[in-house]
Amino acid sequence: MPLISIITVVYNSEKYIERTLQSIAAQSGTDYEYIVIDGGSTDATLSIIEKYKHIVSFLTSEPDKGLYDAMNKGLRAAKGKYVWYINSGDRIYDKDVIKNLEQCYALHQDADIFYGQTQLVDEQNRVLGMRKKTAPEKLDADSFKKGMVVCHQSILIKKDIVNEYNLKYKVDADYLWVLEALEKSHKNINTGMILSQYMENGFSVKNRRQANMERMKIMIKHYGFFAAMRAHVIIALKYIQSK
Repeated sequence: MPLISIITVVYNSEKYIERTLQSIAAQSGTDYEYIVIDGGSTDATLSIIEKYKHIVSFLTSEPDKGLYDAMNKGLRAAKGKYVWYINSGDRIYDKDVIKNLEQCYALHQDADIFYGQTQLVDEQNRVLGMRKKTAPEKLDADSFKKGMVVCHQSILIKKDIVNEYNLKYKVDADYLWVLEALEKSHKNINTGMILSQYMENGFSVKNRRQANMERMKIMIKHYGFFAAMRAHVIIALKYIQSK
């Protein structure tokens, strides 16, 4: 059993997939498997992946029912203790991240979750700075009343405590997925590291309005109506201020 299952979901992403593959191939740590779920790409994506077949433990290429269906396929294929999604265009931050995560695990073998910070890049791979929502020093389910305070690409969750992604949500199922894991977790470790580079203008950014509506429904179910309303007013104000 590898320590970490890294999962990449990709579809017709010949412009961006290689930067992701390069970040995996460069890792100095070795206690991982790498799973690639392709949605049946018709461009050069698969030929680029072929160049990196020496690092790919599992590859499938077939049509799916959308992003989260593909992510569920990756989850089912995963054999690692922890699962970590690094999708096409995103990168592991530097070559020593997995080695450092192995060291964190040696100190906290009972941890349910490891998480860290996120650097943002654009589609040309230019660094934009750190994500405005900073991962909190302590993380629990109540932390998510403030929204997605930890980027999906910077959280590793023990496979034993995760559910599959709920396909009812088309844009914000990742928020629910992490929240449900936090409701089950007992020990969440802030690694103190930048774990990933996240490519801005991604799926949820382009569908921000729908993401907000879905997140509101999730918050009402998990926190209650008034807590959800208050949280969204605060999130909206912070978003306006940032602009």
